[in-house]
Amino acid sequence: MPSSERRKPNYSRRFGWFTTFIVILFGGYSAGWFYVADMIETRAGEAIQGISRNGRAAECTKMKAEGFPFRIGLWCDSVRYEDARFAIAADSFRSAAQVYDPFHVVAELDSPATLDLPVVGPVEAAWENLRASVNADFDFPERASFELRGLKAALDRKQTSLEVKAGEAHMRRNGNDLDVALSFSGALATGERAIANLPPLDGALDLTLDNGVRIALKGGGSPRGWSGTIRTLSLSAGPDTGLSLSGPIAIDEQGLVNANLMIGIRNPAGLSSILQAVFPKAGDLSSLAALGDTQLPLTIVNGEASLSFISLGAVPRL
Repeated sequence: MPSSERRKPNYSRRFGWFTTFIVILFGGYSAGWFYVADMIETRAGEAIQGISRNGRAAECTKMKAEGFPFRIGLWCDSVRYEDARFAIAADSFRSAAQVYDPFHVVAELDSPATLDLPVVGPVEAAWENLRASVNADFDFPERASFELRGLKAALDRKQTSLEVKAGEAHMRRNGNDLDVALSFSGALATGERAIANLPPLDGALDLTLDNGVRIALKGGGSPRGWSGTIRTLSLSAGPDTGLSLSGPIAIDEQGLVNANLMIGIRNPAGLSSILQAVFPKAGDLSSLAALGDTQLPLTIVNGEASLSFISLGAVPRL
């Protein structure tokens, strides 16, 4: 036999070894995925049991890990949480993370939902879309975002309805501080207890909370001892009418507010008609229109507020 034939590669053998390698690799990966999935289900169940103590209750019905082969996350047919102050029950919950990026988790919660909120009372809510995205870390999330679309809620045992076209919330860790941004658009309340003739409202909040990571890990609680900077706090009715607020603010250990803020007024004529609807007993506010678009300094020292050189009186302790 010629030497060239004796040295001819055995392609069938190489293909067989390659196929065996792929099968072993995929089999090992599959076994690893299901091992991690079982561990996630176990840890989640233990966490829910840990929450359900001392007057609190949490539930994730028919909990299971899903997403094979390239994602992994928890799915629940329905979820529920309640404590002495707050309660929520909602439809399906889904979460997922890419296998190659397990610290970036996305989640969705389906409506309808029922809530029992402090001050507000029972609420029945439905929405088109509610999503969350979290970039986790070992001690505290680096980023978190929430997105809401098409909210419709019934309050006061269906005597009042609230609609919100869209809403967003974002949190970013900034060293020991937290950067927080909130916004909503197209918020409109109707019904027996709603303010008549109030147009749809848009709002935004952008602030830095000093030592916000420590505050969040403690669970919030009283705002005493908090401080931060409001980059913008705005409420508007359309693109040309609204109020804005910005500046540093602090709350001391006695609950007294100290702040050095700037108030911005846009379209005072339109704003005065809105304020008249909100505060019907405030008297004639048409003189506000004479100001024109302007900015006014609002100073609060140990709970005593003044607008420019006009004293406004005491701010209640927080």
